[in-house]
Amino acid sequence: MEFKIINTETGEDKIYSHKTIAQFLFTHLEQYGDKIEDILKCIDYVMNPSKGGNIIIGLENDIIVGVVILNNTGMKGFIPENILVYIAVDNSQRGKGFGKKLMQKAIDTAEGNIALHVEPDNPAKGLYESLGFTNKYLEMRLTK
Repeated sequence: MEFKIINTETGEDKIYSHKTIAQFLFTHLEQYGDKIEDILKCIDYVMNPSKGGNIIIGLENDIIVGVVILNNTGMKGFIPENILVYIAVDNSQRGKGFGKKLMQKAIDTAEGNIALHVEPDNPAKGLYESLGFTNKYLEMRLTK
């Protein structure tokens, strides 16, 4: 697996455009995903120099097999410096270790700690735990 990293330093890739990345995530996140418009907002956040983050694309023979998006939080200490917003592996390529390789690259690339949200029934939960992620808090949200 090869990796391509997109951020404010590297800029938008001509081959793997923001729309291509958003469409990939929309397709392969399945029931855990968001609308393409929301995914594009997340990508815009990464590309904003005052905010930032990283988009990591996993490639096999120049074909996208997985994508991770980390947004910087602008915090440190009490809130992790990064939040993993999206990770998806092509549904026809699951079970081959691509998710673990993507996550390891995201961990190695990120400066500081990483937080993520995972549904209790999501099979990726075991992967996160195997990489050292722990569940220290119960997340609660108020939606207005």
